[in-house]
Amino acid sequence: MARASNTRKTASKAAEKPVKGPEEDKTPVINLPRSVSVRQLAEMLDIDAINIIKQLMRNGIMANINQVIDYETAGSIATSFGYKPNLAPIKDQLMASAAEESKRLKRKYGKEAENLVARPPVVTVMGHVDHGKTKLLDAIRKTNVVDSEAGGITQHIGAYQVTIEGQKITFLDTPGHEAFTAMRAHGANITDVTILVVAADDGVMPQTKEAINHARAAEVPIVVAINKIDKDNADPNLVKQQLTEAGLVVEEWGGDTVSVEVSAKEKKGIKELLESVLLVAEMEELKANPNQPAAGVVIEAEKDKTMGPLATVLIQSGTLKEEDTVVVGMTWGRVRAMFNETRKRIKKAEPSMPVEILGLGEVPKVGDTLTAVSDERHAQAILARKRAELEEEALKRKAVNLDNLYDQISTGKVKELNVILKTDVQGSIEPIVSSLERMETDEVKVRIIHSATGNVTESDVMLAAASNGLIIGFNVNANEGARRLATSTGVDIRFYDIIYNLTDDVDKALKGLLEPKLVEVIEGRADVRAVFSAGKGSKAAGVLVNEGRVTRNIPVRVMRGKEVLVESTVSSLKRFKDDAKEVAAGYECGVGVKDFNDFKVGDVLEFYKMEKSGK
Repeated sequence: MARASNTRKTASKAAEKPVKGPEEDKTPVINLPRSVSVRQLAEMLDIDAINIIKQLMRNGIMANINQVIDYETAGSIATSFGYKPNLAPIKDQLMASAAEESKRLKRKYGKEAENLVARPPVVTVMGHVDHGKTKLLDAIRKTNVVDSEAGGITQHIGAYQVTIEGQKITFLDTPGHEAFTAMRAHGANITDVTILVVAADDGVMPQTKEAINHARAAEVPIVVAINKIDKDNADPNLVKQQLTEAGLVVEEWGGDTVSVEVSAKEKKGIKELLESVLLVAEMEELKANPNQPAAGVVIEAEKDKTMGPLATVLIQSGTLKEEDTVVVGMTWGRVRAMFNETRKRIKKAEPSMPVEILGLGEVPKVGDTLTAVSDERHAQAILARKRAELEEEALKRKAVNLDNLYDQISTGKVKELNVILKTDVQGSIEPIVSSLERMETDEVKVRIIHSATGNVTESDVMLAAASNGLIIGFNVNANEGARRLATSTGVDIRFYDIIYNLTDDVDKALKGLLEPKLVEVIEGRADVRAVFSAGKGSKAAGVLVNEGRVTRNIPVRVMRGKEVLVESTVSSLKRFKDDAKEVAAGYECGVGVKDFNDFKVGDVLEFYKMEKSGK
């Protein structure tokens, strides 16, 4: 009995002492998703991202902060920093992904992020003449029309939507990069993606390069459509090589430009092209809030004989409905009716949808913005404020030119000097570009946004106006339309025939040492309709003033075609037989030019004066 009692006591004491098992693992556990970016992993581990990148390099992996790595790689990094990795449950992964997406959207859009939804991308097609832009747009349209509708639908407005795999894409039917940039000149950056059409049998041409520069200036991603692959002499690889030389390296050659080989004629590659556009658009994260008053931009406008003012508007955010009161540019109205591209009446238009609206008081301008407001009184108040702002802006606004460049740099208004360079020969471009780019300072960067050979054109002036830049011409001139447009938009055009003078002027402008230059301002133009004697062997021209005005003693040049015959001054000016001080556009008069008698019917007289630039 005693032995049994002692045994029980010993067992009881043993039970009081804890049994020593295996040592407890205190390594912190981290739940990781199947894939994670370096930035996200650094936040989860509470470790500087630089240290994560260094550890990846030690493991032979080169990655940046936004690089996505798989679970195994992330797990090995977590282990090296003292964590025990564990694959997170699918539910947790989805919740974490949604939370991260929400954070990222809030960083990008602020409070508005919670109300945003994905919207269709807006696409513009550009490229060289005859490379198939129109046929490609037509092929895209027909690919998205069912057989029963084919031939029965007519497009009424310059924009339309297509659907690919349940997702919509909006196409703008702009005639080219000039219209694209004209919209930007009005402050309307409406394009999300540019399709650059290049013919596989022709390659990269001057207008192709121009389109590339216009898209880059607008900071719009480019998808290249290599068209006409059905041709016997098609060479897509040569096109890709030429694109590389123009600064666009396609993905298959190690670059980041998406390219698709298509045949608009045979409708090949159209689906792949649209899928590529959606892929690029997805990277751009295009979002808008449909649950707010509509805002958009005018892409076409006209006055219909029976319906009155019509405007085609691309809705950018919010939803436009019938009976909404809208302010469009400097006019307003109530939306009495809305139509889609097939003239079908619709009740509402959501973000990225093009719609034709009826009900405005006047025809707006292309590029004008549309804003939906609560009522007529609100609309009138907005228009009054706009008029006051326009008047104030007209007094303050100065386009960038070499004369006011230093002042604008000093006040922080200019941080980049955008330059369009036109030269007589290709060989002049590189030395001028390299000289100008070396001139950048801590305050301002010199950026050549377009360079090409040939005279300055209206397209160059529009690009300069849209980019708040200036034009430099070397051994070239500007056509009449470009000069007129430059005067109305305030774009500075500088002409040089010696490279040193060109670089010296820009250098002085950057340092505020350049003397103001005299610029030519066209005062008027007249066509010679008759030639008659003015006595003592001199001749006078009977002209019709078709633009501006002509005054006595004003400088004049006589032009025959593109040739300038003489530059002189007006020596006499008569209306019928009486001397006149001034003759305005629409009237006939007799004009004598000092030391010139060789007039011919059809000659053009151009009257001008010289003013200091920057006025």
